[in-house]
Parts: sequence; C-alpha cells; structure tokens
Amino acid sequence: MIRVNDIKLPIDAGEREAIRKELVRRLKVLEREIIDFKIFRRSVDARNKTNKEDVIYFVYTVDVLLADEARVLARSKDGRMSVTPDLVYHYVTPGQLKMEGRPVVVGSGPAGLFAALILAEMGYSPLVLERGGDVNSRTEAVDRFWKTGVLDTECNVQFGEGGAGTFSDGKLTTLIRDRRCRKVLEELVLSGAPEEILYINKPHVGTDILKGVVKNIRGKIIKLGGEFRFNCLVTDIPIRSGRVEGVVVNDSAVMIAAGAVILAIGHSARDTFGMLYERGVTMTPKAFSMGVRVEHPQGLIDKAQYKRLAGHEKLGAADYKLVYHDKSGRSCYTFCMCPGGVVVAAASESGGVVTNGMSLYARDGKNANSALLVGITPDDFASRHPLAGIELQRKWERKAFMLGGGNYMAPAQLVGDFLKGRPTSALGSVTPSYTRGVIPADLSLCLPSHVVATIKKAITDFDSKLKGFAYPEAVLTGVETRSSSPVRINRNEEYQSSVGGLYPAGEGAGYAGGIISSAADGIRVAEAIVAKYRPLK
Repeated sequence: MIRVNDIKLPIDAGEREAIRKELVRRLKVLEREIIDFKIFRRSVDARNKTNKEDVIYFVYTVDVLLADEARVLARSKDGRMSVTPDLVYHYVTPGQLKMEGRPVVVGSGPAGLFAALILAEMGYSPLVLERGGDVNSRTEAVDRFWKTGVLDTECNVQFGEGGAGTFSDGKLTTLIRDRRCRKVLEELVLSGAPEEILYINKPHVGTDILKGVVKNIRGKIIKLGGEFRFNCLVTDIPIRSGRVEGVVVNDSAVMIAAGAVILAIGHSARDTFGMLYERGVTMTPKAFSMGVRVEHPQGLIDKAQYKRLAGHEKLGAADYKLVYHDKSGRSCYTFCMCPGGVVVAAASESGGVVTNGMSLYARDGKNANSALLVGITPDDFASRHPLAGIELQRKWERKAFMLGGGNYMAPAQLVGDFLKGRPTSALGSVTPSYTRGVIPADLSLCLPSHVVATIKKAITDFDSKLKGFAYPEAVLTGVETRSSSPVRINRNEEYQSSVGGLYPAGEGAGYAGGIISSAADGIRVAEAIVAKYRPLK
C-alpha cells in the first residue's frame, strides 16, 4: 500500500468521499484505480483559527491500495507519499533452555497483562499474581473509599486488575515508535476498545470502557493456558546463587517455584520496593514530578481552543498540552489532561492524600482537569538511598492529608489566591470534582517551595498561550505525586535485574510512562524470556 500524509479537510467535510477525491488529485489516478483505503491517523489542526474566520481541519494520514502502486510511486515527486511501513507484530523465535516452573508475572497493569498475553500466546502458561482484586471487586473498593473514606490499602486506585491506568482517562498516546505499540492497540480493539483508537491522534478509552477491556484480555490469557490469582501480594522472592528461585505470596510458608519472574509491580508498590532492596536487588533513585491538579470549566477550554466551533460534535471536549521552562532550570508541564473528567482520590497508603485525573469515554463532565507538575531530581532527595524518592513523596502526601482534615479530603486553593500567596477561605464558580471533597487551604503548606514558585510562573505563562488558564476561580487540588516511579530497578541488556531470572518491567520499574509504553515494555520483557526458554507445551 501507499501511505499518503497531510490530507487536510474541513471538519464538516464528508470524510470518506472527501478523502477519496483528494487521493485522486494527489495521486493523479482515476477513481476506479483506488481499490481501497483506510485511515491510519487523524488529528485536529486548530492552529489557523483567527478572530475573523475560525477554520479547523482534520489532518489525515491514509494508506491506499492501488491497481498499480509501483507506477504511481515511480512518477511521484511528492515527499508526502511513501510505501506503507510494515507494522505487523512479529513473534520471536523460542529458545531451547528448559524453564524451571512456569513464568510468574507480578502485577496485572499494562506491562504485566501484555507480558502475560505474549507468554500465553507462545505456549508458556504464565501465572499472574495481583495484590489487589479483579476489576469488579476493585471498583467496589474504590467506590467505597470515595464515599466513606475507608481505604483498602491492598485494593484501590493504584492496586488491582488493570493497574493505575484503569482509573484514569485511559490515554493511549506514546512518544515511542515501536511496532509493539500497534500490537497493543489492536489487542485493545479486539477486547472491546473502540476501533478509532487505531487512527485518531490522541486516542483514549475512558475508565468505563477500559474496565471491560481489561477483563476480556484476562479471559484471553486464561483461554490460552494462563492463570490469574488475585489478592496475592508477593512478600518475598527467594534467591539462591544469584538467581531467583520463585515467589512467596502473602507470607505463606510455601514458595511458588519459578525460573523467570517478571516484576510489573507499578509505581506505588512501595512495600515491594523495600522487600527487593532487602533482598539485594540493585536499584537506583530516579527523577519524578510533583504538583497539583488544576480544574477549569470545560467550556472555557473549549472556547480557548476552538472559539466559535466550541462544542462541535465532531471535536468533542478540547484538551491542551503545555510546558514552561524557568530560568532556574526547573520546568512545569501539564500531564494526564482529562477533558470533561474528574479529580480522584488515589491514595494507596493510610494517612496520605494523592490526586489523579479520570475521564469516562464520553468526556462529558463539566470540568477539565490536568496535573501541573514540576520535575523533582535525586538532588532534591534527602539522601542517595535508592528509596529516598519514596520518602519524599510520602512526606508531602502526609502534609496534604493533615491539611485536608485527616479523612482523605484534599486541600484546595483558587488560582487567584495561589498566585497572590494567600489562603483560600471560600470556593468560587468552579465546583471541585475531587471524589472525597476538598477543604479550602494554602497549598504552599503541602508542596516544596520551589514547586510552588515554578507553578506560579507557569500558570501566568500558560495563560498567555491558552486564554483563561489563569482564571482566578479555577481550582488547584493537592497533591499529585504518583506521575511516575521514583525508583528504577536496574536491568541488563537481557532485561534481567542484578538477580538472574528477575525481569523488571513497565512504569513501576522505571522503564515506561503511560499505558502504551508500559504495555510495550511488558511485551519486550516477555520476548526476552521467550527467546531464552522453550515453551512449556
């Protein structure tokens, strides 16, 4: 097929018909020579809107099947055309070593699920151990926490089937270029995600659809010979002569033997990081980010981005992505922006407040929210201990807990008050969506001073780029500390840690960020195991 880039059409154009006409023109062929075409990518271009004329386009990349592709490519001088690259996933050739026991996957987030899926497809019958519950029981535990403040420290927004991404916007964007990412998207569609995630520029699933998708992937793995055990916390990893022997679950006296263990534990498995440290697994401190959630009326963001076309059914709720670089060397950026979403209570430890953002697929809530994050480096940690970043996160989460009243309500401050350095005493026109409720406060009491200073400058800068961002009655809710792992579990070129047979994977291990890149890393680690060992069946 031929890939044709940069087909720009008004959003109200009849999509298929308009694309076909443009292909005829660009390729200089007769319409009957086009056997078929499919959209590979569609993005929104709102950059050319002016006060006089608000014109917004969809920009397409299209793969075309022609009667005589070679002739068209040979005569074309258009640099926007090329042969469609091969994105079909290629399974690795299995190795010949015998594996002791079956592979164990610790964690059922994106990395764990897709590592298990590849292993199951290749005949390795993986055992997946998840400390939290399945999606249904997990949803019940999370709803109970949001309504009553009773936190289940083993089954919550961070822990359980699907990982932390299950209670998020379900964003499927990634900056990495890897055919494994296409494999992930295609498997998500086969498991119930909307087909549009294969081609829209900023795909998302939404937590409502993602829950069903996760269950279907689990069902596929089981059908292929895998096994899932929920409410199974790995409390020890016995090691002999520098190699993993297996895993111990829930402090049992019985070890599950395994010659290959994938650690897809997520960025909040602090007790597991501690156990690994005590076992001598090499880890290093890693940079992460810290900040707050900001909420605006979704209509304000729509109008700033789309002007008179705000609310157009083909555009949906508008998003944004902004970054500010300060002269001090610090940066602030928006992260996990949730159009029409809510701010959720995402704690996993008693006595700490953690925020995150979540959207349903429809993105039809009244508010837009996004994290405003400032980079934190190991130089900001109290020591060079591998787990020092965790202690820094915990410190500010506990301060936010106390500032919010000690019952998992969160401290919140109006943007206008935050910029002027005064506490908020009463909220304004924006109703905070944080699922446990908020307490008006002064967020400088639960954030490092350099984070506060950088966010203040960033809000002013962002307002010059997105009109209304510094809206005085917009709400800031603190704190957000779990955007990424503060720890990296070191691994070598064979994807093994300092302990043989122990394979760190995904965001928690420090090798990914987000659903797609985590899933792709899980696939990569599974491939390393497949390439070394022969299948069990």
